[in-house]
Amino acid sequence: MGKFRFKSKYLFIFFSILVLFITLQSNEILFYPSNLKIIKGENKNLNISFPFSFDNNIEAGIVETIYNEGRSNLNKSLTLNGVDEGQTNLELKLLGLIPVKSYNVNVVNRPMVIPGGNAIGVRMNTKGVLIVAVTDIIDTNGNRVSPARSAGLKVGDSILEINGEKIVSSEQVVDILNKNEDRELELLVLRNKGEYKTTSKAVKCIQDNAYRLGVWVRDKTSGIGTMTFYCEETDTFAALGHGITDVDTRKLLDVEKGLIMNARVSDVEQGQKGTPGEIRGVFYKTDEVLGEIETNTEFGIYGKLIDNNGEIKNKEKIPIGFKEEVELGKAYIYTTLEGNEIGKYEIEIVKLEDQEVSSQKSMTIEITDEKLLEKTGGIVQGMSGSPIIQNGKLIGAVTHVFVNEPIKGYGLYIEWMLENCDRP
Repeated sequence: MGKFRFKSKYLFIFFSILVLFITLQSNEILFYPSNLKIIKGENKNLNISFPFSFDNNIEAGIVETIYNEGRSNLNKSLTLNGVDEGQTNLELKLLGLIPVKSYNVNVVNRPMVIPGGNAIGVRMNTKGVLIVAVTDIIDTNGNRVSPARSAGLKVGDSILEINGEKIVSSEQVVDILNKNEDRELELLVLRNKGEYKTTSKAVKCIQDNAYRLGVWVRDKTSGIGTMTFYCEETDTFAALGHGITDVDTRKLLDVEKGLIMNARVSDVEQGQKGTPGEIRGVFYKTDEVLGEIETNTEFGIYGKLIDNNGEIKNKEKIPIGFKEEVELGKAYIYTTLEGNEIGKYEIEIVKLEDQEVSSQKSMTIEITDEKLLEKTGGIVQGMSGSPIIQNGKLIGAVTHVFVNEPIKGYGLYIEWMLENCDRP
């Protein structure tokens, strides 16, 4: 008898756990993100079943709720209709009493943007001059010294001012050092977004009798990329899908002044396993600036579009697709592989990341278009920023290539780029 009770006890526990597991699995709402986005004028269905229910205290002026009966009284779905822009809360309860999870419901307008895909030439001046190397100097007495290291300067720092004079070029630094010779210099330095002052003295180098601090500096960068979209509401363009970093320091460059111009693709180097390919091009109509770069972020470059000829601003707008709407399967990218003609190429979205905060690697994509593969071998440098289109919506942008598998790469959700449009 005792053995029978012992077995019954464990059978009860087993079936209780099984019922709980099935209940949890059938209630998809438990696995929804805490932030629910609803488009104004559209709706979202939430599936729910016993023993869970919603506390229906949601603000009617923002969201209208409709309960839909399921196959039984235990299964229901809740439809949330986006009535007006705003935020409200929805609380999930167990047995109508115990709070389990709270959802922030955000009703938003669906932004409309003009997709890019056109090749652009990028020219950017750094804020001050960027230190890319700190070295020793042999002075005229044969001593090995490093004034920069003694002053605490490091790779990745930017020299903003010398003796109160704003620095804009590496040539200017050389000129100031030789004019002041071995007199003490006051340096204003930028490091990790913070500014500080230090002092140093240049020394005369035995090799060329010029005065040096023992630093290699860079003041500008340039290259080819792809525009992602233009947002008429903020008059802002976005491009690249990732920030511009210095090739030596790998740090994000601080922008002092930057321009984008129309570019014409002249050649494409195919990507191969272990060696990323590259789009090569030339800037043309350099006297007709396409836009001014105002910020360089980890999600791309942003600025005001000039486009005096209306080549971009007069194109048709399309809606953006939020991350919750992105699906595995077929999609397209717009990119330029020859001249200045934008092409539409098929891809496959093979993996999606559930991201609550912005990140560059939101989805894994694979190139499936035979024409694109024949031309490039996959994703190549210069395609970064190419818009990703699915179901008629702009859902993302190409960001990186898998070096050992160039037909695959990463894309980011377009809303992460859109968040930066009003920040320049």
